[in-house]
Amino acid sequence: MNDLLAGLGVALVLEGLLWAAAPLKARRAVEEIASLSTTRIQVCAVAAVALGVFVVWLARG
Repeated sequence: MNDLLAGLGVALVLEGLLWAAAPLKARRAVEEIASLSTTRIQVCAVAAVALGVFVVWLARG
């Protein structure tokens, strides 16, 4: 449970840094993502999940 909370905390820090450091670029990225097809968004999301699982697997080795 501690690892899950730590991971969520890191995700919030990274997300917050993006919006704090470059809010206009972040807004443009969100607008661009919104213009993509649902299928493309789903494929990218599944790829991100797979990459995340792989990184955690490597880190926990």
